[in-house]
Formats: sequence, C-alpha cells, structure tokens
Amino acid sequence: MAYFVYILKSMKDGRYYIGSTSNVESRLAYHNSGRQRSTKSRTPFVLVKSEEYPDRQAAERREREIKSYKGGEGFRKVIGGV
Repeated sequence: MAYFVYILKSMKDGRYYIGSTSNVESRLAYHNSGRQRSTKSRTPFVLVKSEEYPDRQAAERREREIKSYKGGEGFRKVIGGV
C-alpha cells in the first residue's frame, strides 16, 4: 500500500504542517474539519506538496527528514520556494 508525506500550509498563520498518511485528500479534510487537536486553531489548510512512497516506514523516514530541516534552506527546496 502506498503512503504519502504531505505538507500543508495554514491560511490563517502561514505556518506549515508535515505529516504522512495513506490518503492525502481525506487527511486534508480531517485537518480542515477542526477535529485534529494539534491543528484545529490554524485552519484552513491548503496542500502544498505530497510525495508518494512504497510503504509506511519509507514515508515516516522522509517525514522525519523534512521535519529535521526546521524551516531552513532544505525545507524551502522541498516545497519549491513557496
């Protein structure tokens, strides 16, 4: 089963959220519904980028890698300078 790493941008505060899932569209809807405790005060979100991986472990490794960039130059390269 394919897994995805996704990057969302909050339209409220301009900050990013990085996560992984097997269904990007439903996960985006979940974040925007306000049911995700960690992001409910920052809705709405738009999808900035998603990357597909062959399994959950690979997606989680990539998620950790992106989070380690801490918003620096590496992160800007991942999101394409957005």
